[in-house]
Amino acid sequence: MTYDDLHPYMIECAAEAARVARGVTAARLDDRTHCPDWDVRALVNHWVLYTSHGLEHRARREQLPEELTERDFTADPDWAEAYAAQLDRAVAAWADPAVWEGEIDLGMATMPATAIASMIIKEMAVHGWDVATATGQRYRVSDGASRFVLDVVETHGDLYRKYDGFADPVPTGPDASVFDRALASSGRDPRQGVEVDH
Repeated sequence: MTYDDLHPYMIECAAEAARVARGVTAARLDDRTHCPDWDVRALVNHWVLYTSHGLEHRARREQLPEELTERDFTADPDWAEAYAAQLDRAVAAWADPAVWEGEIDLGMATMPATAIASMIIKEMAVHGWDVATATGQRYRVSDGASRFVLDVVETHGDLYRKYDGFADPVPTGPDASVFDRALASSGRDPRQGVEVDH
């Protein structure tokens, strides 16, 4: 897939991530999540770090500084707005088609820029669902973005499971949506989602 295919999904998933983040109240940060050993605060910090700061740094071919990797973003009462602003900067950094060309050095290996961007968009969506589910929200994504996320999950699933990023796939019924299939393929149970809009 090319810049013209992928950048719209990045814009869409970033906007939904920002919306979900704004729905996380301070009272929910210490709640448990369905992610083993992670409360909402830890999940949010991971999500913010890699899908906004990490996304921008990958575009610039820079490593994340230690100051960011150790920061508790949720210590700022306005962390959700700061996240939304950082997502805007990250998406803007990928607005140049040239950024999608070539490879990105990950330290121990290199990967095509399109693959890295695709995996981070997937992180926006899947962890966006994680956060939404843990905080009583519904995650919304288009059919096109859902199909894209499913393709990324299926393409890179073995790699994620090798590093404990995914659990084993969860069975789904014949009526499962495309996004539910993506969640299930990543080891998440889409039935944990709630039916309440906020």
